[in-house]
Amino acid sequence: MSSKRVNFRLPEKLVEQADIAAEVTHKNRTEILTEALQQYLDEKESDEQFRESVVELYLDGTIGFDALVAIIGRQDAESVRASKELLDEGERLADELADQ
Repeated sequence: MSSKRVNFRLPEKLVEQADIAAEVTHKNRTEILTEALQQYLDEKESDEQFRESVVELYLDGTIGFDALVAIIGRQDAESVRASKELLDEGERLADELADQ
C-alpha cells in the first residue's frame, strides 16, 4: 500500500498516549495512529447511515467514484453508479420533454 505524508495537530495528551502505546507494542507512532484510524473507519463503514451519507456525496458530485468504492466496496459502488446513470438519463429525458 502506498503512503502519503500528512501533517495535523493532536492534543498533547493523545500524542503521549500514542507514544506509550508505541513503546509497549514495539511499534512507532505512525503505526499506532494508522491502526486506530483504520479501526475507526472500519466501524464507520459498517454504519448504514454513514454509508448512505457517502452515497449522497457521490450522487451530489461531491466525491468521485473511486472514493465511493473505497468506502462502500466496488460491487455496491457499481450499483450506485448504474442507478445514478439511470436517474441522470431520466432527468435529461424529462428536460427534453419539457422543452417541446
